[in-house]
Amino acid sequence: MNAQRWMSIRFFSFFLTWGIFLPFWSGWMIYIKGVTVSQASLIMSFGLIARGISTLFAFPFLSGKFSSKTLLKLSGIGTLVALLCYIPTSSFAGLLIATIFLHLFYPALMPTLDSAASVLVQSKQLKHYGRSRQWGSIGFVTVGMILTIFTGLLGDGVIFWALLLGIIGFVCLGFMKAPDVLSEKPQVDPTQKVGLYHLFRIKHFGIVLTIVVLLQAAHATYYNYGYIFLQDIHAPVYMIGLIINIAVIAEIVFFSIADKRFSKFSVGTLLAFAAIGSSIRWILVFAFPNVIVFSVSQTLHAFSFAMGHYAFMKYLINYIPQAQVSRAQGMYSALALSWSTALFTILGGFLYEVDPRYAFIGMIICTLPALLIALVYRKLELKKEALLSI
Repeated sequence: MNAQRWMSIRFFSFFLTWGIFLPFWSGWMIYIKGVTVSQASLIMSFGLIARGISTLFAFPFLSGKFSSKTLLKLSGIGTLVALLCYIPTSSFAGLLIATIFLHLFYPALMPTLDSAASVLVQSKQLKHYGRSRQWGSIGFVTVGMILTIFTGLLGDGVIFWALLLGIIGFVCLGFMKAPDVLSEKPQVDPTQKVGLYHLFRIKHFGIVLTIVVLLQAAHATYYNYGYIFLQDIHAPVYMIGLIINIAVIAEIVFFSIADKRFSKFSVGTLLAFAAIGSSIRWILVFAFPNVIVFSVSQTLHAFSFAMGHYAFMKYLINYIPQAQVSRAQGMYSALALSWSTALFTILGGFLYEVDPRYAFIGMIICTLPALLIALVYRKLELKKEALLSI
């Protein structure tokens, strides 16, 4: 099995579904299930809390017991069962329970895939992480453009059925042959210290984690309210999917050139650029709430998300021992992609009901500290380089 091809297919199939869930799910609950914006933000926030618990504790534990292929298969089946729970309910309580259940399985697929990619890179079977990861972005943008056409023709109800179909496809792919190293049960050295606490003994891990937590938290408003914000500023219905996916097109471009153009940049430099791009992005949306400027600001997703994620993966591959990869991924997913986003989703929902623009400018309370810390980390890197050159 060609590891590069296998990884690309799995990234593509997962992000094909993520491209439905992430930008459209809150809108689906609001427009189809009849909840308010604040109720939807609360539901999604509790889901993110459950996601954090799953990825911080359950995912690393199970990663030590089962192979990556088995974890992908079990998480996919759990996601399918959870998704079916949405069909019979329309109440706030029912949607909340279904969302928490879904977040115990579905988002765990992301760190599982990234951990698998890290293992393949460290074992020299995957040459280009960025090249495979870009196929995830291609899947994301493709489904968003197609789904917009169908929502325009058939209404927002099609969102659920598209996600269900995508998850069924992902589960079916879970039965295909995987690279041998991903089909093997992990071998744990009993003398090696691999607890979560020991991650922070790895040099600068805490600093890098803090920066990426802030950078990813800054996307909370965009992820949960970008779809309805575009409707509020009167974007054409048939253009919303395209506008949302400008961000993913920028992400695709970045990942396609990242290994060649940015591999020599230090982690600190990449994180600083990501923080600058993110700050500019949210300032633009606040200052100029119109479709054209929002569309232009979407290109900065290459910095705010893609460059930040690439920087963390670069740090992970270069400095984290293989036995600790799943725990580092779980912590990143829990803190950066779940709990921090949950917190700022609640803040964003409150600000959005005051004025939609405030929900976006509010995110710079994450990006500006991230920039300052990244610059400090960059100085530490320069100091280390100077010492090594002596």
